[in-house]
Amino acid sequence: MKKLFLPALALSLGSISSAPVLADTTLYTNVNGYTLNANRELQQFSAIQFTDDLVDQIFAEGEELPEQVDVLIDGAGQTLMPGLIDAHGHMLNYGLSLLRVDLRGTETEEEAVQRVVDFTENNEQLEWIQGRGWNQVLWDSNEFPTAASLDAAFPDKPVWLRRVDGHAGWANSAAMKLAGVDRRTEDPEGGQIIRDEDGNPTGVFIDNAEDLINSAISPLNPEELRSALSTAMLELAKQGLTSVHDAGAQSSVIEAYKKLLDDGPLPIRVNVMLSAGDSFFEQRLKEGHYRSMDDTLTMNSVKISADGALGSRGAAMIDDYSDLSGHTGLLLHKPERLEYFMRAAMNAGFQVNTHAIGDNANKVVLDSYEKLIAQTNSRGLRHRIEHAQILRYEDILRFAELGVIPSMQATHATSDKNMAVDRIGDVRIQGAYAWRKLIDAGALIANGSDFPVESPNPFFGLHAAITRQDKNNQPPGGWFPEEKMSIIEAFASFTIDAAYSGHQENLLGTLEPGKKADFIILDRDMFAIDESEIWQIEVEETWVNGQQIPH
Repeated sequence: MKKLFLPALALSLGSISSAPVLADTTLYTNVNGYTLNANRELQQFSAIQFTDDLVDQIFAEGEELPEQVDVLIDGAGQTLMPGLIDAHGHMLNYGLSLLRVDLRGTETEEEAVQRVVDFTENNEQLEWIQGRGWNQVLWDSNEFPTAASLDAAFPDKPVWLRRVDGHAGWANSAAMKLAGVDRRTEDPEGGQIIRDEDGNPTGVFIDNAEDLINSAISPLNPEELRSALSTAMLELAKQGLTSVHDAGAQSSVIEAYKKLLDDGPLPIRVNVMLSAGDSFFEQRLKEGHYRSMDDTLTMNSVKISADGALGSRGAAMIDDYSDLSGHTGLLLHKPERLEYFMRAAMNAGFQVNTHAIGDNANKVVLDSYEKLIAQTNSRGLRHRIEHAQILRYEDILRFAELGVIPSMQATHATSDKNMAVDRIGDVRIQGAYAWRKLIDAGALIANGSDFPVESPNPFFGLHAAITRQDKNNQPPGGWFPEEKMSIIEAFASFTIDAAYSGHQENLLGTLEPGKKADFIILDRDMFAIDESEIWQIEVEETWVNGQQIPH
């Protein structure tokens, strides 16, 4: 059993916001510790000492330990490793997903409607019923839902349900009426209204068409924003994440983070990407980078979206979808608009992180990067492509050549394996979720989850990266197993490489002197158990800035 000794000071960890007084020096001993060394080799240790928020030293088995410390913790042999970093998640949407209807895992349209009914029984005060997580590809019908099924249960109350990837939404007739949408409503640029054979909206809105419904919903007030962000951060800490890159935040969300900082450090570190669609985009760029004194909040990058998602056929492809002739997906911006966002950010010294899933979107983004990086001399900003999901072979080679980081999500492969080949065929799939090809070509992969599209649990991502299997360990041997990462590569992608992708490798990603005391305690040894069990690992403790975050 773990023992905590406090020879000098009492250590209160009951509340994040109360900013407890820290003991000067803590020694966490008797641990099964892992980190990566400068050569990206696994390094083991048995004790770690940190003073306030910084690591002083790690100790190998048998090394003499200091005797004069303020706090001594016996780790009882448990596994300790650096806090894990998710390089691409959506904090506000995740927080809201915890407060709205969860439709993940539904197997039919009818089951999804029933979940909305059950939720509404306990939330009748809500003006709008909102939810997220449906995925028609997993339903028996394999078809988009319709307003009709929602109308039967909700003839008067507006309902708006986002698809799991956020790139499509499902509305009932009451919601469409409030939004002023009918058969005369035209498709917006970069968006599509799904229609029946008579031209009437069926209730599904793709990509930019979602704004037609979103505009009818009152925006969250500042208190609601802070509540959703706090809920998200504390839940992510339980999952073993000590740092997250928030992939696209509006000014109102950035302000909410700063207000939360007034009460002390954020529970976990957040590296915010300014949304290119923000109304104050140019003003935020002129204000420059932001970095809080405690390094729990950083903003030095922007997020742009080039296309939609594969599941909703919004990903922009060069050739037609294999399962929908005549359709190549959606580019969300005209080339000149896309380059405007990129050039403005690069000239302001901001890293550019662009969502691109289809092979055409990836080509367009890489073409723009190649031209603009040369013009702005901004290679050192480590621009990224978020997802980099479907690539031509010649574009795989360009990442390392241009110094562009593919920011990818391992669980997308294991979630998409049931429909990806249907969407793009046997040839293009060879360049999809191509982790090994990218690594062998010299690219550095930053890993993440894209929560709430996928679970934020990083051990799900580590398992998927190493095995190319889902949690049922299917398919045998892995899905396109030639693209697997080694266990060290996967570990690096969630630690030092994710830190590097956010310009924070000197602060985070490994446990070594001078870096932040961000670490987690696990219930089992990731490097000793069978790889099929990695997704089952649970986090016992999470420490950020040398403080334990309550679970």
